[in-house]
Amino acid sequence: MKRYKQANEGIHAPEELKERAARPGARRPYSQWMGAVAAVLAVAVIGGIAMWPGQGGQPMQLAGYNDPAEGAEPSGSPAAGPAQFRATTGGEADGSYHVYALALADVPEMAPYPKDEDFFADVGDSEDAWQKASDAHSQAYDAWAESRKALRSGTDYTGLMDGFITSTSAQYLAGAGEENRVYSPVNVYMALAMLAETAGGDSREQILDLLEADSIEALRQRANALWRDNYRDDGVVTSLMANSLWLRDGMSYSQPTLDILAEDYYASSFSGAMGSEEYNQALRDWLNAQTNGLLQEQAQGLEMSPETVLALASTIYFRAAWDDEFRKERTETDTFHAPSGDVDADFMHKALESTFYWGDNFTAVQLYFQRGGSMWLILPDEGYSVDGLLESGEAMDFLLAPKYDRYDDKGNVAVEGWTGQKYLTIHLSMPKFDVSSDLDLIDGLKELGVTDVFDGSLSNFDPLGASTDDPLYVSQAKHAARVKVDEEGCEAVAYTVMMVNPTSAAPPNDEVDFTLDRPFLFAVTGDSGLPLFTGVVNQP
Repeated sequence: MKRYKQANEGIHAPEELKERAARPGARRPYSQWMGAVAAVLAVAVIGGIAMWPGQGGQPMQLAGYNDPAEGAEPSGSPAAGPAQFRATTGGEADGSYHVYALALADVPEMAPYPKDEDFFADVGDSEDAWQKASDAHSQAYDAWAESRKALRSGTDYTGLMDGFITSTSAQYLAGAGEENRVYSPVNVYMALAMLAETAGGDSREQILDLLEADSIEALRQRANALWRDNYRDDGVVTSLMANSLWLRDGMSYSQPTLDILAEDYYASSFSGAMGSEEYNQALRDWLNAQTNGLLQEQAQGLEMSPETVLALASTIYFRAAWDDEFRKERTETDTFHAPSGDVDADFMHKALESTFYWGDNFTAVQLYFQRGGSMWLILPDEGYSVDGLLESGEAMDFLLAPKYDRYDDKGNVAVEGWTGQKYLTIHLSMPKFDVSSDLDLIDGLKELGVTDVFDGSLSNFDPLGASTDDPLYVSQAKHAARVKVDEEGCEAVAYTVMMVNPTSAAPPNDEVDFTLDRPFLFAVTGDSGLPLFTGVVNQP
């Protein structure tokens, strides 16, 4: 906090804005472990022709993201993790941008998880010293647990988003052919939810229908819960969503809408010279900072034209090590049977005592991350395809289903768990992989019922309150993602870009081999249990 407050001392903005700008992501030092990072981001860019009512907001400067050298830590972060994109002192220093703050999100902070080595490493043999260390550890743990509990919304997500996750995952993961596919349902959900706040009429209703929300108020509450329930920043697990709006200066907007986005979506709103290289670079640097620079190549091609009215960005960053890491000395080169032919891949191996799952046409294993979240590995049966699992809904039905029986207050089974499961020894072999994909969302969203926002004669963006008489429509919607897995953990990023312009099986034995040597599905889940990432590995 101190370094961000010092950086804000030269900003000519109200103290309230400066204090809130000092906590853009509640970042704090991370551990030195470098192997597990995951990030998702979404960008929706809305364009139109501006009128000139005068500039509102408070002037400030933001420091940019510096591309770290290969193997180096990102600028602004003392260890692996998103680089800090922060407010700075005045002046024309390199790497800073003049922007106006129209609304700033008040991002919460979380107490760090107390690691044993920080309390007991140098205690010695004194019983009194051990007792003091134990008491300090307990106090730190209680503070961590309390801060984590305070963030939880208490939402039961059972059935709330199943239709959206199932339909969109099938829409965007199926038909990969020989390519890899990666998709983030939570990321796209949050981006569409924020887009719904700026839309009205049937344009909003179609988005609400796809997102399975009865009203914008219900969607708002759910999006807020989704943000809070997937927020972790405790030095062990990192799961961060960051939202922002980049508006064209010289125009007026609906301040109540911006305030709702700040309060319920934790989205900060800025204004600048739209179409300028400085403003374009500010947006790119914000995206790179939030995603640890893992999608710099894709972000580099992102440009807002002088006619653009709004760039709406939503990111998520997830990092956690495996609860039980793979031993690097056991990694061996073996054959992966890709659709295009056999290829060599580095396979990681370990035996684990865990639950083995199966369905009509697949088997599955769950790998846990430290202190929360997991990765699901779903392997189609021999002769059955990944597309078959997606199109039938079998894979997503399994992923979203409760795995164990749930009981009511009287001890009766209220919800039955997954029947195809057995606890046994699993000899796991899985390839290290680094997979990425670029998806165009427009046709898929149209097929899923969101159509009006793509038609200037039907679209409605009145809630945005942009001072333009020209109708706006979404002209581009793209989603890029990347997921990396190695012996230590998982690293993943994704973004969605929306440009809006004006019109002018049988049970197993007690032991089983689970070898992912042919195309398979995966999913990364966070604390909420919802899939933050889903993907298809055709080429590890």
